[in-house]
Amino acid sequence: MNRALLDTDIDSEVLRGVDANVAAHALAYRRAYGCLTLSVITVMEMVKGLQKVQRPGKIADLLANVAREEVPDFDQTTAEAAGRIWGDPERTGQPIGVADPMIDGSALVHGLELVTGNTTHYQRIQQLGYPLILANWRAP
Repeated sequence: MNRALLDTDIDSEVLRGVDANVAAHALAYRRAYGCLTLSVITVMEMVKGLQKVQRPGKIADLLANVAREEVPDFDQTTAEAAGRIWGDPERTGQPIGVADPMIDGSALVHGLELVTGNTTHYQRIQQLGYPLILANWRAP
């Protein structure tokens, strides 16, 4: 099992504990590495979702969980990688939004594979020549 960065969809599933495959992978990953690795962007997206529905108690619970995980810095090098990833699909007429390139840049800069349930979406980044490695914990 490679070191990995969880995309927001997978981290959300880990927290909900609904998908047995995701839960099994998360447990195995924790055993191997001691904690999960999340992007600061995932934290932002999840807090935003809970803020939108006015769930301050859930935000506190989320942040308590995040405190036990690894959250790599989003520094200038990561911002530069994200900017390149963000610009290329726009140049080709297939924009992908801002959060996903930031998560992609984090995975690439920190040498992590990206665990996502949305592999088709991220394969577009691979097709542009970025060496993004994808894994899907939903798959058995």
